[in-house]
Amino acid sequence: MPVSEEREITVAQLLLAEYQTVKDEQKARIGFRDNLLYVTLAVVAAVIAAAAQAKQPSMLLALPPVCLVLGWTYLVNDEKISAIGLYVRDDLGPKLAELAAHRGGFATFGWEAYHRSDTRRRSRKTIQTVIDLTAFCAVPLAALVVFWANGDAGGLLIALSVLEALAVAGLAAQVVWYAKAA
Repeated sequence: MPVSEEREITVAQLLLAEYQTVKDEQKARIGFRDNLLYVTLAVVAAVIAAAAQAKQPSMLLALPPVCLVLGWTYLVNDEKISAIGLYVRDDLGPKLAELAAHRGGFATFGWEAYHRSDTRRRSRKTIQTVIDLTAFCAVPLAALVVFWANGDAGGLLIALSVLEALAVAGLAAQVVWYAKAA
């Protein structure tokens, strides 16, 4: 018997390998996403401390772009994490279940659906949305309010701050939209 015939890979093996790969990606994205909140807190603290020490409210204008980049990255990773779960539930799982059906049907990857049926899931998602909005949107908007309240900025900085406020509002809309979609 040729070596190639002994090492034939089954469809089920390929699907399980794909499952492991996407779950590894999901795990990595979860770690990265969750660390973005800590990075945001550290950057916010550093910028506020620097602005206070230098007595330069204009330095607070650094917060909106930083929070926008970190918030968007957080949101994109969160969406991909959810998409992987959906793919496992709606595509990979049924394909494997179909292959195994002739051996006595069973539900594949039950955890992927089970954990979503928790009665407190909705309240946790709401709280997480509030945390995301606070970290990535309310904090930079508060920094802009402090900047505006200072009142001694030039027209160019005021225009920049208004653009930043609009961008932060756009991110807030995306955070809420993604939360509703989930």
